[in-house]
Amino acid sequence: MIVHDLAKFVTNATYNDLSDEAVKQLKIRLLDSLGTAIGAIEGPPVQSIRKMIDDYLGGSQLSTLIGGEKTTPERAALYNSALVRYLDFNDSYLAKGETCHPSDNIGSILAAGETTDLSGKDFLTTSAVAYQIQCRLSDEAPVRDKGFDHTTQGSYAVAAGVSKAFGLDEEKTANAIAIAGTALNALRVTRTGALSNWKGLAYPHTAFGGTHAALLAKHGITGPPAVFEGNKGFMDSIAGKFSIDWSAENLERVTDTVIKKYNAEIHSQSSIEGIIELKDNHGFSADEVEKIEIDIFDVAYHIIGGGEEGDKTIVRTKEEADHSLQYMVSAALLDGEVMPKQYRKKRIEADDIQSLLQKVQVSPKKEYSDRFPDEMPTKLTVHLKNGVTHEIEKRDYEGFHTRPMSWDTVIQKFEGLAKPYTSQELREEIIDHVTNFENYKVTDLMNLLKDVEIVSLTTIPTMNN
Repeated sequence: MIVHDLAKFVTNATYNDLSDEAVKQLKIRLLDSLGTAIGAIEGPPVQSIRKMIDDYLGGSQLSTLIGGEKTTPERAALYNSALVRYLDFNDSYLAKGETCHPSDNIGSILAAGETTDLSGKDFLTTSAVAYQIQCRLSDEAPVRDKGFDHTTQGSYAVAAGVSKAFGLDEEKTANAIAIAGTALNALRVTRTGALSNWKGLAYPHTAFGGTHAALLAKHGITGPPAVFEGNKGFMDSIAGKFSIDWSAENLERVTDTVIKKYNAEIHSQSSIEGIIELKDNHGFSADEVEKIEIDIFDVAYHIIGGGEEGDKTIVRTKEEADHSLQYMVSAALLDGEVMPKQYRKKRIEADDIQSLLQKVQVSPKKEYSDRFPDEMPTKLTVHLKNGVTHEIEKRDYEGFHTRPMSWDTVIQKFEGLAKPYTSQELREEIIDHVTNFENYKVTDLMNLLKDVEIVSLTTIPTMNN
């Protein structure tokens, strides 16, 4: 691959490859650069950046990491957003041409809100703003088909949310949004082909960048004002013409987002629920299966079924597994669930699941594609070796907006995920604070989250394990 050819060039380079003239010219450029650096020491934008850094050197405006310790807001945004995102178990928003995870913005808003003593009410309002912006841009300005990742729209949302949490005025908020929207246009290769750790870290990086953009704007740095409509702006370069009347928008789009029942890519949820229901209703085992056929809407087929984003029967890592419909349905049939433990290295590499996923055939169906995103339709047909066939058709799942997940079920999900790392008392306090967040502040919640237990950093496994 080209990137490896490039990396080889980089790693093979040595000082001995340099000519005497190249050495001389490099020294000249070093001295020249140091001169320009020192000469710029009083430049207004540079002074603004220095002021921003100085604000955090003394530790007076630091943000809490979930699990303890404090750092600067943009680094807390990176880390806490990575925690929200890594399992691929957080919420989703389904537009016709785009799918995003608006809760990706929460880590950033918590990080910023802690430094400003943001109230629970203001946090909820700020989160609603970020949700609205990301969802509406996904509706009107999808970029997936143009080769860009959904984190591209997220850059506008996170910068806006963090700006509001920081209490920036209109001009500085506009600059933050312009900086982030200009700088954070991500490629869709993040989620195609052989998937890497970056799949789960792309939005945390956007959270880092968007928070940093807001910090820059807070200290007076300006961004391109025509980021949307200008020459070589977002519309001209990526999205094409679109129109959103922000003066007419409300804060209700969060009610159209959906929650995952299973630890699996969002478009797989109804298929996973379906295969579990089939197994429970008919009592067959994976050993009896000859073939599983899945008819599904085109978005699911292309992203997780083996369509335009690559073969999904080659599964070697957690990132590939949770974006393979073949793997996730096989895990559900074999284990009766799809949770974090289904993505452990030993489970992924096991012969039973690797063999079964090769028997899963996924096909797009126009009728289902036409019904998406109002429904999440799928049909599973299981052919057994004895000639018996079982099938089920689904239009949604528990957690979809047509069948919302109850508060009690969400608490159960929270309990199951948090139990290994928290005491019962801490879980109850966190649930109470969130339930009654309008009566608390962000700092109150973060004071609880710092007590989440974490294994020694020296024993944390790599992200593929």
